[in-house]
Amino acid sequence: MNIAVVGTGYVGLVTGTCFAETGNNVACVDVDEKKVDKLKNGIIPIFEPGLDLIFERNIKKKRLAFTTDLHEAVRKSEVVCLCLPTPQGGDGKADLSYILKVADNLGKFFKKEPNIGYKILVDKSTVPIGTSDKVREAVKKHAPDFDFDVASNPEFLREGMAVEDFMKPERVVIGTSNPKTKNILELLYEPFVRSGNPIYFMDERSAEMTKYAANSFLAAKISFMNEIANLCELTGADVDRVRIGMGADSRIGKRFLFPGVGYGGSCFPKDVMALWNTSNEYNYDFKILDSVIIVNKKQVELFYEKIKKHYKGKISGKHFAVWGLAFKPNTDDVREAPSHAIIGKMLADHATITAYDPEAIETTKAILGNKIKYAANAYDALENADALIIVTEWNEFRTPNFTRIKEMLKEPVIFDGRNLYDLDKMKDIKFNYYSVGREIIKN
Repeated sequence: MNIAVVGTGYVGLVTGTCFAETGNNVACVDVDEKKVDKLKNGIIPIFEPGLDLIFERNIKKKRLAFTTDLHEAVRKSEVVCLCLPTPQGGDGKADLSYILKVADNLGKFFKKEPNIGYKILVDKSTVPIGTSDKVREAVKKHAPDFDFDVASNPEFLREGMAVEDFMKPERVVIGTSNPKTKNILELLYEPFVRSGNPIYFMDERSAEMTKYAANSFLAAKISFMNEIANLCELTGADVDRVRIGMGADSRIGKRFLFPGVGYGGSCFPKDVMALWNTSNEYNYDFKILDSVIIVNKKQVELFYEKIKKHYKGKISGKHFAVWGLAFKPNTDDVREAPSHAIIGKMLADHATITAYDPEAIETTKAILGNKIKYAANAYDALENADALIIVTEWNEFRTPNFTRIKEMLKEPVIFDGRNLYDLDKMKDIKFNYYSVGREIIKN
């Protein structure tokens, strides 16, 4: 099958590469000429485990190509995947300008070339309910008689696991009311669900809602566990034991029960706000989402208060080592990262910082520049630091050399926003250790 993928961000690049891996001919389109040139030369602009291998393989097989020519890519394709950004606007709503601009462009193109065959425009971006209708209207405004359809096919890709999620999806959700579109997209996805995982067909609005509902529910689980962790600290309970007891219940499950400094990234914050705004548009008071948003913002503040309290409010002049800048492990994405919120608070209080992250140094530099220092490895970050702050649970932080940490820090103090270390061990090696929802260790 010939496929055009419009947009080469996380979703677009993974989508295009994975579709090529199953034998399709894929043209990835982007307006950024420099980015397209890099991709043509085999340079991937994002870090995503496993992507480089299939990316290189499919370029060599000439199944994966990159271009700035939208019309040429669409002319040759049966399926056109819209993988465009939908950033949160100033009003909190998802900004659909990128998608609707492309839809408008395609409408004008279809008007000029009405005989290029049936096209399916597939919304893979996370979009508000009703976006498929808006895309359809934008095309029909220029080409009312053109033979095309618009389907919703939301992605469920975890950054750091995106290739595996695409190649072996738990489920595929497709919103279409058109039998012809259904048959084509079912054929497209058949290689990915050979083990029996389902493809769920539904109307377009239900598919759009499914994506927002799933992400908002997961965000709610995180915020709920953070509230439980905060209550554990007040009552003397241990949140690790609590989450294990909860997770054993199959109705609840073990995942997304780890407390911390809140969720971040490109999806949860934006999608929760978009669903919240949709509910407001329909005059529905979505009280749970109100709480999810409030709790997530509060979690960073509560963690920072632990740091300030340890130093009796005197942060100015202190120097901190920060381990972890990405919003989660196995990605270089720092959008809405709790680390950046914590760093912002420390800088406002006139502290200095040296940070380390296995992958997110450059993406952080693009935002913070020289406001902080950056280390080449985890231990270099500790030089002359008053304390260590852990914000992202990279595997390499799980079993460090504590003797070396103690030697390098001015004081043996760790503020752990991800509960990486065992409390008894921290007592034995005599660290002052602050985590989330657990006993404070003071030596």
